[in-house]
Amino acid sequence: MCEVFISADPDSYASRTRSVRLHGVVTSIRLENLYWDVLSEIGERDGMTVVQLIEKLYDELVAARGEVGNFSSFLRVSALRYMALQAHDRIPMDNAVPIRSLDARAVLHALPSHWALPPHTGTVVPLRRKG
Repeated sequence: MCEVFISADPDSYASRTRSVRLHGVVTSIRLENLYWDVLSEIGERDGMTVVQLIEKLYDELVAARGEVGNFSSFLRVSALRYMALQAHDRIPMDNAVPIRSLDARAVLHALPSHWALPPHTGTVVPLRRKG
């Protein structure tokens, strides 16, 4: 079993820090190279650079939840979800198919309960910002 995991290229789990400007504020994001590669692939599917994808994810996360929390962890989970959704035939393996062209409800339909938020129960209540 372990050979499947230990045979990974050490460069894939080496970390890299990138500076990203989010609405005029420069922030650093540190991720393992494999996550950067997956995020790059996701962005390329929709004609975006990694930085443009990160800005879009940040903006949509703030709009949906009112705060970001641990954004680096969110990006890691986003990359893992992308790969898991591909493995479960929810997102096509063909990178020529943009993510934005997919029906999100169909992609997310009947996911295991631990993969998604509880069902929508009414009005969205934004989280309070700390500070």
